[in-house]
Amino acid sequence: MTPVQPLMDTAEELLTPGEVARLFRVDPKTVTRWEKDGRLTSLRTLGGHRRYPRSQITEVLNTEPAGGEVVRALEKVHALALETGATAEAGHIADLIGTLHGNR
Repeated sequence: MTPVQPLMDTAEELLTPGEVARLFRVDPKTVTRWEKDGRLTSLRTLGGHRRYPRSQITEVLNTEPAGGEVVRALEKVHALALETGATAEAGHIADLIGTLHGNR
């Protein structure tokens, strides 16, 4: 089992299990299972709720085969949207890519 780290003052953005689940397009229970399997490490709030550092999630998205494929696929769709003149859609896709990379 992964050791639990208490949530201390941190400048890094922390994500809830639900937010992580949306990024990976999985159920929040899957995120908890990944933590138990050692794929992710969470911090805990004073109330015992799990929080995941955005930098860790971004790293996993970019290094895990499925995560990296998602980012690469979004980059291709973004380029296609720009080529076809769908600038509003391209902007939304760019925002999503930025979110996955931890940019705001």
